[in-house]
Amino acid sequence: MFSSASAQWLFLTCLPNLGRTRRRELLTEFPDLPQLLSMNAATLRAMGLAADAINAIQAWQQQDLSHPAIREVRAIQDQCARHGIGILTWPDPDYPEQLRHIHDAPLVLYTRGDTGLMARDQIGIIGSRKATRAGLDHARRFASELSTRELLVTSGLALGVDGAAHAGALDAGCPTIAVIGCGLDRIYPHQHRRLGERVIASGLMISEYPPGTPARAAHFPQRNRIISGLSRGVLVVEAGLRSGSLITARMALEQGREVFAIPGSVHSPVARGCHHLIKQGARLVETVDDILEELGAWWSPLHTPEPASEPEPKRHDKGPLAGLDSREIAVFEALGYDPQSTDALSSATGLPADQLMQSLLLLELQGLVSSAPGGFQKIA
Repeated sequence: MFSSASAQWLFLTCLPNLGRTRRRELLTEFPDLPQLLSMNAATLRAMGLAADAINAIQAWQQQDLSHPAIREVRAIQDQCARHGIGILTWPDPDYPEQLRHIHDAPLVLYTRGDTGLMARDQIGIIGSRKATRAGLDHARRFASELSTRELLVTSGLALGVDGAAHAGALDAGCPTIAVIGCGLDRIYPHQHRRLGERVIASGLMISEYPPGTPARAAHFPQRNRIISGLSRGVLVVEAGLRSGSLITARMALEQGREVFAIPGSVHSPVARGCHHLIKQGARLVETVDDILEELGAWWSPLHTPEPASEPEPKRHDKGPLAGLDSREIAVFEALGYDPQSTDALSSATGLPADQLMQSLLLLELQGLVSSAPGGFQKIA
């Protein structure tokens, strides 16, 4: 167990008092995980690790099977074996290349089904859990046609649009990928148990959560970054203004993916999120050809540049601009408290229209700017 690469990465995720951000920082400093797990207590303490984490690493070095963190690793391995769940860790050659380059990529993925599907070009389809009949029909139809035209449909198995998208792909005789927010020993929501079994039988189900993990509200925004991270672009079918689908759209933009939206009735609350995205620069979609035309042939996950090939954008670490990169900061600083047109902003920032609209969308989703007659203005 202790020499197994997958066990070492599982152990890293099970270390007490060591959050996701700190794990990432450690791996940046010490990319050789066995070296990290072999360090003495004084070195680990100097690195700022908590006493609980240091004690767990010492137990690992001593092969103390009674330690809670090591028992947790063994329990995960046993549960995975019992339920036919695969474990895919960061250094595994089958780890999806396009996912490696997103912010906060999962270090461990749990899988059921055909993991080879992750290497295929994918399109995320997302939308309201309370979709209209028209929205469900759109999700099925677009998923079916996109699948038959060589884009694999990825979604979150939720009620509404997600479920309709998976069903559309499967009914067309094509595989689909479902990313869920709980352990793979359970299928959530329970109404989609049969649909989930169909996904596993001919496609793939993924989670970053180990078996036994229940579905929690906080897991779903985290799950969404994987859906967009795996995909070349994200299609929003129906969404309210406060929908989680808009959060996923924001993540897709941050990851450099395309965002597409289907318009709806001006009287429908589940169309307002799509209209908002379109106003901010998302591609208005009426047919599958609109999506294929926008994606073109320029992007391939196999040719995504390594993070080291270009410098990380400078980010603010204080105040309302914390976490934004230099492009969004430049747009925000060019704005005033009176509306400015996109032409004026493009001239002031030097950004082309598509990049400007993406940045404005991100700022608006962060609650920092708002659209107004005549353009955009600061609200923070």
